[in-house]
Amino acid sequence: MWPDNAFGTKSVGAVRAMDMDHDHRLDEQSATAKFTIIAPNHERMVHNICDQHSVASTLVLELRDVQLQTDRARFRRNMEKLGEIFAYEISKAFDYVAVKTETPLGTAVCYRPQDDIVLVTIVRAGLPMHQGMLNYFPDADNGVIATQRIHHKDGTFDISVDYINCPDIAGKILIVCDPMLATGSSMDKALEAIIRNGKPKQLHLVSIIASSYGLAYMRRLWPRAHIWIAAEDEELTAKSYIVPGLGDAGDLAFGGKASE
Repeated sequence: MWPDNAFGTKSVGAVRAMDMDHDHRLDEQSATAKFTIIAPNHERMVHNICDQHSVASTLVLELRDVQLQTDRARFRRNMEKLGEIFAYEISKAFDYVAVKTETPLGTAVCYRPQDDIVLVTIVRAGLPMHQGMLNYFPDADNGVIATQRIHHKDGTFDISVDYINCPDIAGKILIVCDPMLATGSSMDKALEAIIRNGKPKQLHLVSIIASSYGLAYMRRLWPRAHIWIAAEDEELTAKSYIVPGLGDAGDLAFGGKASE
């Protein structure tokens, strides 16, 4: 499926080859849920919350800072804060219904989301972000999915979905978070597994840092998804890590792994 040089360079040829492969793949899967998700009425499908500088920009700075990354609690809390900011921004895309509520002095017309919300995270790196969004959507249903890269000797890799526990998502607002969107292959495989639980009304993908390649990949494969990021980096290493990125978000938040 992957061109030999897809992850080692940013070549236009590799991207075009990938796009052609994806187009063929999408033609074969034209009856799948990827084409039945209802997108909100927004022109832009990629949203960078740091396009206009705010406190979110400072949180990204602290997450990237190699000197501050030694404080795991601070790293996790900064990810959680960004999850809260993402949740607030995403909520602007929801449909709302008017609700009358009684106050001590009368009746007020207020608004609440029309549709149920499902939060799904790719563990373990996405857990702090997930908690941040859950702080803003406390009544949301929740799911988790575990993926990993299976590396081959030639430098390529496949994605294995090792575990999934996800509620029904049919007709609901689905928000999937993974702090780093590198090639997009992990997110794609996760979504394919999640969508088996129904067709959502809206699909929102959330990553703190995304590569330009990963964004293009996901836009081709999931054109009706809203993608929310806080930074876009142009480069990928030969092993498909984002440069400058911030390192391994899961390790920085929870400690290193025994083996790769």
